[in-house]
Amino acid sequence: MSAPTRAEAPRSDHRMPIRAVASSTIGSVLEYYDFFVFGTLSALVFGKVFFPNDNPAAATLLSLATFAVGFVARPLGGVLLGHFGDRLGRKSVLLFTFMLTGGVTLVIGILPTYHQVGILAPILLVSLRVLQGIGIGGEWSGAALLAVEHAPQERRGLFGSLVQAGAPIGVILSSGSVAVLTGTLGLDQLVAWGWRIPFLASALLLIVGIILRVSVAESPEFEALKARGLKAKVPIWNAIRRYPMQIIAAMFIHTTDSTLGLLVGVFVLGYASNALGMNPTIVLLANIFSSVTNLIVVPIAGRLGDKYGQRRILLVALGLLVLWAFPMFLLISTGSVAALFVSAGFSGVIIGLIFSQQATLFTNYFEPRVRFSGMSLGSQLGTVLGGGFGPLIAQALTGATGGTTWAVSVYIAAIAVIALIFTAVVKPLTSGATPTAAAHVEAEGLAA
Repeated sequence: MSAPTRAEAPRSDHRMPIRAVASSTIGSVLEYYDFFVFGTLSALVFGKVFFPNDNPAAATLLSLATFAVGFVARPLGGVLLGHFGDRLGRKSVLLFTFMLTGGVTLVIGILPTYHQVGILAPILLVSLRVLQGIGIGGEWSGAALLAVEHAPQERRGLFGSLVQAGAPIGVILSSGSVAVLTGTLGLDQLVAWGWRIPFLASALLLIVGIILRVSVAESPEFEALKARGLKAKVPIWNAIRRYPMQIIAAMFIHTTDSTLGLLVGVFVLGYASNALGMNPTIVLLANIFSSVTNLIVVPIAGRLGDKYGQRRILLVALGLLVLWAFPMFLLISTGSVAALFVSAGFSGVIIGLIFSQQATLFTNYFEPRVRFSGMSLGSQLGTVLGGGFGPLIAQALTGATGGTTWAVSVYIAAIAVIALIFTAVVKPLTSGATPTAAAHVEAEGLAA
């Protein structure tokens, strides 16, 4: 029996690929807006709002730990939602994840503070953060799949990169909203009540996203699997058993941009504001500048991926990251605003080069019937390792070296080298629409 092809599930609406990539991108925007609003405010505000203030340093550390909890929950969400995405379909799972994460964000905006309800405040915050992490654990992979599996073959790299463009847009919106609030309200009013505004404002993204996702058809490749009865019974187990190297490769590749992105967006904010005494609004503007350069690079790099291959673009980008790890912090440590912007801007370029290739490359790492599960597990483990623990590890390394950042640079370079090796060694199943391995899966009787 031959492997399913895109021809077996033709699209009647030529606009559907555009709808698919638009709905996927808005989901990515909301995902990164939610997480970076939380991350930014955890560095600036939450230590004073949700934890006792008798030890400010401990409160800040607890606040950052709460930020990390959401990342720890993401692999759980990836496994659970990846299973249903491979069994029930991409669209239905994406509607659920979008409403869950968006709803949780709105509720965070109305939470009582520690001064109002005591220890219940951080308990509620952590609980909601876990739910948010579970929802987002399945959001990115499903959104990437919906866009890439709908895309024309010759533009899969571009369509995949457009989903990734939602990340810098979300960061720009989140950092921009906090920067405006700190600049207009001041830090005292931001702590008192202004921090709630960015969470409540996410309602607009939620409404637009739901409307877009309802209008999108199911992925044609999933429909082809469904029509031929080729869905896996336990997709995550089949993914782990058949594609362990692809999962590990996806994990380390995504660790690099997660680490660099969260260090720029969270750790550098606290380091430059507290250790170097820079204006938090200026640091937030530098973070926005990083996201702008990221946003410009992503679609260009996505198109280059279509022309030259995603792995080649990734190898170049990861090599640049190894070389950039030390100059990045040397510039920031000068305390110069110009140097901060140069550092943030070039970091954004590297993040864009790395992140732009992942939706398409990771899709081609796995056969269609286990893609959601395999992509979710690999990418979310990378998010935990790089994004969830990155700021904490950087903070610990800085403290252990007397406030210097050379150890953080070593950490970044080491992760980039590991990712570079896996990118070079692990090859995608195919660069086409349907991995050739699918036929072998059927032959072995594993697709029932």
